[in-house]
Amino acid sequence: MSLKVALESLGCSKNLVDSEIMLGILRNKGYRLIGKFEEADIIIVNTCGFIESAKEESINSILELAQYKKTGNLKLLIVTGCLAQRYSQDLKNELPEVDAILGTASYPKIGEIVEELSREKNIVLLDEIDFVYDENLPRYISTPKYMAYLKIAEGCDNHCTYCIIPTLRGKYRSRKIEDILNEARELAASGVKELIVIAQDTTRYGEDLYSKPKLHVLLEELSKIDELEWIRVMYSYPEAIDENIVRVIADNKKICNYFDIPIQHCNDRILKLMNRKTNKKDLIDKISLIRKHIPDAILRTSIIVGFPSETEEEFCELKDFVKEVQFDKLGVFTYSMEEGTAAAKLKGQIDEETKHRRKDELMLLQQSVSIKKNQNKLGRIYSVLIDEKIEDGLYMGRSYEDAYDIDGVVYIRTKQELKIGNFINVKIIEALEYDLVGEITNELS
Repeated sequence: MSLKVALESLGCSKNLVDSEIMLGILRNKGYRLIGKFEEADIIIVNTCGFIESAKEESINSILELAQYKKTGNLKLLIVTGCLAQRYSQDLKNELPEVDAILGTASYPKIGEIVEELSREKNIVLLDEIDFVYDENLPRYISTPKYMAYLKIAEGCDNHCTYCIIPTLRGKYRSRKIEDILNEARELAASGVKELIVIAQDTTRYGEDLYSKPKLHVLLEELSKIDELEWIRVMYSYPEAIDENIVRVIADNKKICNYFDIPIQHCNDRILKLMNRKTNKKDLIDKISLIRKHIPDAILRTSIIVGFPSETEEEFCELKDFVKEVQFDKLGVFTYSMEEGTAAAKLKGQIDEETKHRRKDELMLLQQSVSIKKNQNKLGRIYSVLIDEKIEDGLYMGRSYEDAYDIDGVVYIRTKQELKIGNFINVKIIEALEYDLVGEITNELS
Protein backbone atom coordinates (compact mmCIF):
# COMPACT_ATOMS: atom_id res chain seq x y z
CA MET A 1 0.00 0.00 0.00
CA SER A 2 1.40 3.43 -0.97
CA LEU A 3 2.30 5.91 1.75
CA LYS A 4 -0.10 8.81 2.30
CA VAL A 5 1.21 12.40 2.05
CA ALA A 6 -0.37 15.62 3.36
CA LEU A 7 1.10 19.08 2.85
CA GLU A 8 0.57 22.36 4.69
CA SER A 9 1.50 25.35 2.51
CA LEU A 10 2.02 28.63 4.37
CA GLY A 11 2.74 32.14 3.16
CA CYS A 12 2.40 33.47 -0.36
CA SER A 13 1.12 32.08 -3.64
CA LYS A 14 4.70 31.75 -4.92
CA ASN A 15 5.30 29.29 -2.10
CA LEU A 16 2.08 27.48 -3.02
CA VAL A 17 3.41 26.79 -6.52
CA ASP A 18 6.49 25.17 -4.95
CA SER A 19 4.13 23.08 -2.79
CA GLU A 20 2.18 21.99 -5.86
CA ILE A 21 5.39 20.89 -7.58
CA MET A 22 6.36 18.81 -4.54
CA LEU A 23 2.92 17.20 -4.57
CA GLY A 24 3.25 16.52 -8.30
CA ILE A 25 6.63 14.85 -7.83
CA LEU A 26 5.40 12.63 -5.00
CA ARG A 27 2.19 11.67 -6.79
CA ASN A 28 4.23 10.63 -9.84
CA LYS A 29 6.34 8.44 -7.57
CA GLY A 30 3.25 6.61 -6.37
CA TYR A 31 2.52 8.35 -3.09
CA ARG A 32 -1.12 8.98 -2.23
CA LEU A 33 -2.06 12.64 -1.64
CA ILE A 34 -4.61 13.27 1.11
CA GLY A 35 -6.07 16.26 2.96
CA LYS A 36 -6.42 14.73 6.43
CA PHE A 37 -3.24 15.19 8.47
CA GLU A 38 -4.31 12.64 11.08
CA GLU A 39 -4.22 9.90 8.42
CA ALA A 40 -0.93 10.91 6.77
CA ASP A 41 2.24 8.83 6.92
CA ILE A 42 4.25 11.84 5.70
CA ILE A 43 3.55 15.51 6.41
CA ILE A 44 5.35 18.35 4.65
CA VAL A 45 5.18 21.89 6.05
CA ASN A 46 6.19 24.42 3.39
CA THR A 47 6.98 27.41 5.57
CA CYS A 48 7.10 31.19 5.31
CA GLY A 49 9.89 33.15 7.02
CA PHE A 50 9.21 36.65 5.71
CA ILE A 51 8.19 38.51 8.89
CA GLU A 52 7.85 37.69 12.59
CA SER A 53 4.15 36.75 12.48
CA ALA A 54 4.78 34.40 9.54
CA LYS A 55 7.67 32.74 11.38
CA GLU A 56 5.48 32.21 14.44
CA GLU A 57 2.73 30.69 12.30
CA SER A 58 5.24 28.34 10.68
CA ILE A 59 6.70 27.18 14.00
CA ASN A 60 3.25 26.67 15.51
CA SER A 61 2.17 24.63 12.49
CA ILE A 62 5.26 22.42 12.72
CA LEU A 63 4.71 21.79 16.43
CA GLU A 64 1.00 21.15 15.98
CA LEU A 65 1.48 18.72 13.10
CA ALA A 66 4.33 16.95 14.90
CA GLN A 67 1.73 15.74 17.44
CA TYR A 68 0.45 13.29 14.83
CA LYS A 69 3.56 11.21 15.52
CA LYS A 70 1.85 10.44 18.83
CA THR A 71 -1.83 10.57 17.93
CA GLY A 72 -1.91 9.68 14.22
CA ASN A 73 -0.05 7.64 11.61
CA LEU A 74 2.75 10.15 11.07
CA LYS A 75 6.14 8.61 10.38
CA LEU A 76 8.00 11.46 8.64
CA LEU A 77 7.77 15.22 9.21
CA ILE A 78 9.52 17.35 6.58
CA VAL A 79 9.98 21.13 6.75
CA THR A 80 10.63 23.09 3.55
CA GLY A 81 10.50 26.69 2.30
CA CYS A 82 11.71 30.06 3.54
CA LEU A 83 11.89 29.35 7.27
CA ALA A 84 13.82 26.16 6.50
CA GLN A 85 16.24 28.11 4.30
CA ARG A 86 16.71 30.85 6.88
CA TYR A 87 16.91 28.87 10.13
CA SER A 88 17.88 25.32 9.11
CA GLN A 89 20.37 24.79 11.92
CA ASP A 90 18.04 26.21 14.59
CA LEU A 91 15.21 23.99 13.38
CA LYS A 92 17.48 20.94 13.45
CA ASN A 93 18.73 21.71 16.96
CA GLU A 94 15.44 22.73 18.55
CA LEU A 95 12.85 20.55 16.80
CA PRO A 96 13.94 16.89 16.99
CA GLU A 97 10.47 15.92 15.72
CA VAL A 98 11.51 17.14 12.25
CA ASP A 99 13.07 14.43 10.08
CA ALA A 100 14.27 16.55 7.15
CA ILE A 101 14.78 20.23 6.33
CA LEU A 102 14.83 21.44 2.72
CA GLY A 103 15.68 24.99 1.66
CA THR A 104 13.92 27.06 -0.99
CA ALA A 105 16.00 25.59 -3.82
CA SER A 106 15.71 21.98 -2.71
CA TYR A 107 11.99 21.28 -3.13
CA PRO A 108 12.54 19.58 -6.53
CA LYS A 109 14.45 16.85 -4.62
CA ILE A 110 11.53 16.00 -2.33
CA GLY A 111 11.13 12.53 -3.86
CA GLU A 112 14.78 11.62 -3.31
CA ILE A 113 14.68 12.95 0.26
CA VAL A 114 11.60 10.90 1.19
CA GLU A 115 13.33 7.77 -0.11
CA GLU A 116 16.55 8.62 1.73
CA LEU A 117 14.62 9.04 5.00
CA SER A 118 14.04 5.28 5.05
CA ARG A 119 17.79 4.96 5.67
CA GLU A 120 18.66 8.02 7.75
CA LYS A 121 17.00 10.92 9.59
CA ASN A 122 17.89 14.53 10.43
CA ILE A 123 18.63 15.46 6.82
CA VAL A 124 19.35 19.10 5.99
CA LEU A 125 19.54 20.05 2.32
CA LEU A 126 20.22 23.64 1.22
CA ASP A 127 20.98 23.83 -2.48
CA GLU A 128 22.23 26.87 -4.41
CA ILE A 129 19.38 29.41 -4.28
CA ASP A 130 20.08 30.79 -7.77
CA PHE A 131 19.01 27.49 -9.32
CA VAL A 132 17.57 27.34 -12.84
CA TYR A 133 13.83 26.59 -12.91
CA ASP A 134 13.23 23.01 -14.09
CA GLU A 135 10.49 23.14 -16.71
CA ASN A 136 9.98 19.36 -16.66
CA LEU A 137 8.78 19.03 -13.09
CA PRO A 138 5.21 17.78 -12.64
CA ARG A 139 2.70 19.92 -10.74
CA TYR A 140 -0.45 19.01 -8.82
CA ILE A 141 -2.86 21.98 -8.84
CA SER A 142 -4.33 22.40 -5.36
CA THR A 143 -6.49 25.46 -6.07
CA PRO A 144 -10.04 25.10 -7.44
CA LYS A 145 -9.80 23.47 -10.89
CA TYR A 146 -10.97 26.62 -12.69
CA MET A 147 -8.06 28.79 -11.45
CA ALA A 148 -4.30 28.48 -11.08
CA TYR A 149 -1.21 30.51 -10.33
CA LEU A 150 1.44 30.97 -13.02
CA LYS A 151 4.90 31.76 -11.62
CA ILE A 152 6.87 33.65 -14.29
CA ALA A 153 10.09 34.30 -12.35
CA GLU A 154 11.93 33.38 -9.18
CA GLY A 155 13.96 35.54 -6.79
CA CYS A 156 14.31 39.31 -6.49
CA ASP A 157 16.89 42.03 -7.23
CA ASN A 158 15.12 44.95 -5.56
CA HIS A 159 16.88 44.63 -2.19
CA CYS A 160 14.38 46.65 -0.19
CA THR A 161 16.02 47.26 3.19
CA TYR A 162 13.19 45.64 5.19
CA CYS A 163 13.07 42.46 3.09
CA ILE A 164 14.94 39.16 3.42
CA ILE A 165 13.60 37.62 0.19
CA PRO A 166 16.75 38.05 -1.98
CA THR A 167 18.71 36.17 0.70
CA LEU A 168 16.15 33.36 0.80
CA ARG A 169 15.19 33.17 -2.89
CA GLY A 170 18.23 34.45 -4.80
CA LYS A 171 18.53 36.87 -7.69
CA TYR A 172 15.71 37.54 -10.15
CA ARG A 173 15.43 34.75 -12.76
CA SER A 174 12.77 34.95 -15.47
CA ARG A 175 11.39 31.88 -17.19
CA LYS A 176 11.41 31.90 -20.98
CA ILE A 177 8.23 33.18 -22.63
CA GLU A 178 7.76 29.95 -24.60
CA ASP A 179 8.03 27.83 -21.43
CA ILE A 180 5.50 29.99 -19.59
CA LEU A 181 3.09 29.84 -22.53
CA ASN A 182 3.41 26.05 -22.71
CA GLU A 183 2.45 25.75 -19.05
CA ALA A 184 -0.39 28.26 -19.47
CA ARG A 185 -1.81 26.29 -22.42
CA GLU A 186 -1.67 23.06 -20.41
CA LEU A 187 -3.46 24.71 -17.50
CA ALA A 188 -6.12 26.16 -19.80
CA ALA A 189 -6.63 22.79 -21.48
CA SER A 190 -7.18 21.23 -18.05
CA GLY A 191 -10.07 23.59 -17.31
CA VAL A 192 -8.38 26.67 -15.83
CA LYS A 193 -10.38 29.82 -16.60
CA GLU A 194 -8.60 32.29 -14.33
CA LEU A 195 -4.80 32.51 -14.52
CA ILE A 196 -3.02 34.54 -11.84
CA VAL A 197 0.42 35.75 -12.95
CA ILE A 198 2.89 35.93 -10.05
CA ALA A 199 6.55 36.61 -9.22
CA GLN A 200 8.31 38.54 -6.48
CA ASP A 201 8.00 41.48 -8.90
CA THR A 202 6.08 40.79 -12.10
CA THR A 203 6.97 44.12 -13.72
CA ARG A 204 10.67 43.12 -13.86
CA TYR A 205 9.83 40.08 -15.95
CA GLY A 206 12.29 39.53 -18.81
CA GLU A 207 14.95 42.08 -17.81
CA ASP A 208 17.50 39.35 -17.10
CA LEU A 209 16.71 37.21 -20.17
CA TYR A 210 15.88 39.80 -22.82
CA SER A 211 17.74 42.91 -21.56
CA LYS A 212 14.44 44.77 -21.15
CA PRO A 213 11.09 44.17 -19.45
CA LYS A 214 8.73 41.90 -21.39
CA LEU A 215 5.66 41.61 -19.18
CA HIS A 216 3.51 43.38 -21.76
CA VAL A 217 4.64 40.92 -24.45
CA LEU A 218 3.94 37.94 -22.21
CA LEU A 219 0.48 39.24 -21.30
CA GLU A 220 -0.40 39.81 -24.94
CA GLU A 221 0.57 36.21 -25.77
CA LEU A 222 -1.32 34.79 -22.78
CA SER A 223 -4.46 36.65 -23.84
CA LYS A 224 -4.44 34.67 -27.11
CA ILE A 225 -5.16 31.40 -25.27
CA ASP A 226 -8.80 30.75 -26.11
CA GLU A 227 -9.88 28.83 -23.00
CA LEU A 228 -8.71 31.52 -20.57
CA GLU A 229 -11.35 34.03 -19.48
CA TRP A 230 -9.47 36.03 -16.83
CA ILE A 231 -5.76 36.85 -16.56
CA ARG A 232 -4.86 38.64 -13.33
CA VAL A 233 -1.42 40.14 -12.60
CA MET A 234 -0.14 40.37 -9.00
CA TYR A 235 2.92 41.87 -7.27
CA SER A 236 3.68 44.69 -9.75
CA TYR A 237 6.16 47.16 -8.31
CA PRO A 238 5.05 50.69 -9.27
CA GLU A 239 8.38 52.00 -10.55
CA ALA A 240 8.44 49.57 -13.49
CA ILE A 241 4.81 50.04 -14.53
CA ASP A 242 4.87 51.84 -17.88
CA GLU A 243 2.58 52.70 -20.76
CA ASN A 244 3.32 49.36 -22.47
CA ILE A 245 1.90 47.41 -19.53
CA VAL A 246 -1.06 49.73 -19.03
CA ARG A 247 -2.00 49.72 -22.71
CA VAL A 248 -1.85 45.92 -23.10
CA ILE A 249 -4.14 45.55 -20.08
CA ALA A 250 -6.48 48.24 -21.42
CA ASP A 251 -6.62 46.64 -24.87
CA ASN A 252 -7.24 43.02 -23.82
CA LYS A 253 -10.60 42.13 -22.33
CA LYS A 254 -9.25 38.91 -20.83
CA ILE A 255 -6.71 40.77 -18.69
CA CYS A 256 -8.41 42.02 -15.54
CA ASN A 257 -8.27 45.78 -14.99
CA TYR A 258 -6.61 45.08 -11.66
CA PHE A 259 -3.30 46.53 -10.50
CA ASP A 260 -1.59 45.11 -7.41
CA ILE A 261 1.09 47.76 -6.76
CA PRO A 262 2.76 47.57 -3.31
CA ILE A 263 3.90 51.16 -2.65
CA GLN A 264 4.81 50.56 1.07
CA HIS A 265 4.92 54.34 1.73
CA CYS A 266 4.63 57.74 0.04
CA ASN A 267 7.12 59.89 1.95
CA ASP A 268 10.31 60.42 -0.08
CA ARG A 269 12.66 60.10 2.91
CA ILE A 270 11.08 56.83 4.08
CA LEU A 271 11.01 55.44 0.53
CA LYS A 272 14.73 56.18 0.22
CA LEU A 273 15.44 54.47 3.56
CA MET A 274 13.47 51.48 2.27
CA ASN A 275 15.64 51.48 -0.88
CA ARG A 276 12.52 51.75 -3.01
CA LYS A 277 13.25 52.95 -6.54
CA THR A 278 10.45 55.50 -6.57
CA ASN A 279 9.18 58.70 -4.96
CA LYS A 280 5.85 60.34 -4.19
CA LYS A 281 5.62 62.21 -7.49
CA ASP A 282 6.38 59.04 -9.45
CA LEU A 283 3.68 57.14 -7.54
CA ILE A 284 1.12 59.83 -8.35
CA ASP A 285 2.20 59.83 -12.01
CA LYS A 286 1.86 56.02 -12.28
CA ILE A 287 -1.57 56.03 -10.66
CA SER A 288 -2.66 58.84 -12.99
CA LEU A 289 -1.35 56.89 -16.00
CA ILE A 290 -3.40 53.84 -15.03
CA ARG A 291 -6.59 55.78 -14.36
CA LYS A 292 -6.21 57.83 -17.54
CA HIS A 293 -6.16 54.74 -19.76
CA ILE A 294 -8.38 52.51 -17.60
CA PRO A 295 -10.98 54.56 -15.68
CA ASP A 296 -12.46 51.45 -14.01
CA ALA A 297 -9.07 50.06 -12.95
CA ILE A 298 -8.92 48.54 -9.48
CA LEU A 299 -5.85 49.65 -7.51
CA ARG A 300 -4.64 47.45 -4.70
CA THR A 301 -1.63 48.30 -2.54
CA SER A 302 0.20 47.37 0.65
CA ILE A 303 1.73 49.78 3.14
CA ILE A 304 4.23 49.45 5.98
CA VAL A 305 3.72 51.66 9.04
CA GLY A 306 6.23 52.18 11.83
CA PHE A 307 9.31 51.90 9.61
CA PRO A 308 12.42 52.99 11.60
CA SER A 309 12.41 56.77 12.25
CA GLU A 310 8.97 57.33 10.66
CA THR A 311 7.74 60.53 12.30
CA GLU A 312 4.16 61.40 13.18
CA GLU A 313 4.28 64.06 10.48
CA GLU A 314 5.38 61.50 7.86
CA PHE A 315 2.63 59.15 8.97
CA CYS A 316 0.08 61.97 8.60
CA GLU A 317 1.43 62.55 5.09
CA LEU A 318 0.80 58.87 4.38
CA LYS A 319 -2.78 59.14 5.66
CA ASP A 320 -3.39 62.18 3.49
CA PHE A 321 -1.97 60.32 0.49
CA VAL A 322 -4.28 57.34 1.06
CA LYS A 323 -7.22 59.73 1.43
CA GLU A 324 -6.26 61.54 -1.79
CA VAL A 325 -5.52 58.50 -3.97
CA GLN A 326 -8.53 56.45 -2.80
CA PHE A 327 -7.07 52.98 -3.31
CA ASP A 328 -9.72 50.34 -3.96
CA LYS A 329 -7.93 47.73 -1.84
CA LEU A 330 -5.32 48.38 0.83
CA GLY A 331 -3.41 46.15 3.23
CA VAL A 332 -1.45 47.59 6.15
CA PHE A 333 1.48 45.88 7.86
CA THR A 334 3.43 46.97 10.90
CA TYR A 335 7.18 47.07 10.28
CA SER A 336 8.87 43.83 11.35
CA MET A 337 12.56 44.12 12.27
CA GLU A 338 14.19 41.14 10.56
CA GLU A 339 17.75 40.09 11.29
CA GLY A 340 19.95 40.13 8.22
CA THR A 341 18.19 43.14 6.70
CA ALA A 342 19.66 46.64 6.39
CA ALA A 343 16.61 48.23 8.04
CA ALA A 344 17.22 46.26 11.23
CA LYS A 345 20.40 48.33 11.75
CA LEU A 346 18.66 51.70 11.32
CA LYS A 347 18.31 54.03 14.26
CA GLY A 348 14.91 55.11 15.49
CA GLN A 349 13.18 51.73 15.81
CA ILE A 350 9.55 52.41 16.74
CA ASP A 351 7.68 50.78 19.62
CA GLU A 352 4.98 48.21 18.92
CA GLU A 353 2.19 50.27 20.47
CA THR A 354 2.84 53.15 18.06
CA LYS A 355 3.06 50.79 15.09
CA HIS A 356 -0.29 49.17 15.87
CA ARG A 357 -1.96 52.51 16.58
CA ARG A 358 -0.84 53.76 13.16
CA LYS A 359 -2.03 50.57 11.50
CA ASP A 360 -5.45 50.89 13.13
CA GLU A 361 -5.75 54.53 12.07
CA LEU A 362 -4.91 53.72 8.47
CA MET A 363 -7.26 50.73 8.32
CA LEU A 364 -10.08 52.82 9.77
CA LEU A 365 -9.46 55.43 7.08
CA GLN A 366 -9.45 52.77 4.36
CA GLN A 367 -12.64 51.28 5.75
CA SER A 368 -14.48 54.56 5.08
CA VAL A 369 -12.95 54.70 1.56
CA SER A 370 -14.02 51.12 0.87
CA ILE A 371 -17.65 51.49 1.97
CA LYS A 372 -18.09 54.63 -0.15
CA LYS A 373 -16.61 52.90 -3.19
CA ASN A 374 -18.88 49.91 -2.64
CA GLN A 375 -21.95 52.11 -2.28
CA ASN A 376 -21.14 53.61 -5.67
CA LYS A 377 -21.45 50.10 -7.15
CA LEU A 378 -25.12 49.71 -6.25
CA GLY A 379 -27.08 48.88 -9.40
CA ARG A 380 -23.96 47.98 -11.38
CA ILE A 381 -23.78 44.65 -13.19
CA TYR A 382 -20.69 42.44 -12.95
CA SER A 383 -19.61 39.16 -14.47
CA VAL A 384 -19.01 37.09 -11.33
CA LEU A 385 -16.99 33.88 -11.07
CA ILE A 386 -18.77 31.51 -8.65
CA ASP A 387 -16.36 30.18 -6.00
CA GLU A 388 -18.52 28.49 -3.39
CA LYS A 389 -22.01 27.51 -2.30
CA ILE A 390 -22.36 28.70 1.29
CA GLU A 391 -25.85 27.35 1.96
CA ASP A 392 -29.11 26.81 0.11
CA GLY A 393 -29.93 30.04 -1.72
CA LEU A 394 -26.57 31.70 -1.03
CA TYR A 395 -23.39 31.60 -3.14
CA MET A 396 -20.07 33.43 -3.01
CA GLY A 397 -18.09 34.66 -6.00
CA ARG A 398 -15.78 37.37 -7.30
CA SER A 399 -15.80 40.03 -9.97
CA TYR A 400 -12.64 41.16 -11.78
CA GLU A 401 -12.17 43.55 -8.86
CA ASP A 402 -11.31 40.81 -6.37
CA ALA A 403 -8.31 38.49 -6.25
CA TYR A 404 -8.84 34.96 -4.93
CA ASP A 405 -8.34 34.53 -1.17
CA ILE A 406 -7.14 38.15 -0.79
CA ASP A 407 -9.88 40.67 -1.51
CA GLY A 408 -13.61 40.93 -0.87
CA VAL A 409 -16.33 38.79 -2.40
CA VAL A 410 -19.76 39.08 -3.99
CA TYR A 411 -22.56 37.21 -2.21
CA ILE A 412 -25.35 36.04 -4.54
CA ARG A 413 -28.84 35.23 -3.27
CA THR A 414 -30.67 32.93 -5.66
CA LYS A 415 -32.99 29.93 -5.75
CA GLN A 416 -31.17 28.68 -8.85
CA GLU A 417 -28.49 25.99 -8.64
CA LEU A 418 -25.24 27.63 -9.74
CA LYS A 419 -22.22 25.67 -10.95
CA ILE A 420 -18.96 26.37 -9.15
CA GLY A 421 -16.40 27.79 -11.59
CA ASN A 422 -18.96 29.34 -13.93
CA PHE A 423 -19.43 33.02 -14.70
CA ILE A 424 -22.80 34.68 -14.18
CA ASN A 425 -24.09 38.26 -14.47
CA VAL A 426 -24.94 39.79 -11.10
CA LYS A 427 -26.57 43.12 -10.22
CA ILE A 428 -25.31 44.67 -6.97
CA ILE A 429 -28.15 45.33 -4.49
CA GLU A 430 -26.28 45.85 -1.20
CA ALA A 431 -22.90 47.30 -0.19
CA LEU A 432 -20.94 46.08 2.85
CA GLU A 433 -17.62 47.43 4.12
CA TYR A 434 -15.48 45.21 1.92
CA ASP A 435 -17.97 42.87 0.23
CA LEU A 436 -20.99 43.20 -2.06
CA VAL A 437 -24.37 41.46 -2.26
CA GLY A 438 -26.06 40.85 -5.60
CA GLU A 439 -28.76 39.04 -7.49
CA ILE A 440 -28.67 37.23 -10.83
CA THR A 441 -29.72 39.31 -13.83
CA ASN A 442 -30.11 38.70 -17.55
CA GLU A 443 -28.79 42.17 -18.26
CA LEU A 444 -25.29 42.39 -19.72
CA SER A 445 -22.37 43.56 -17.63
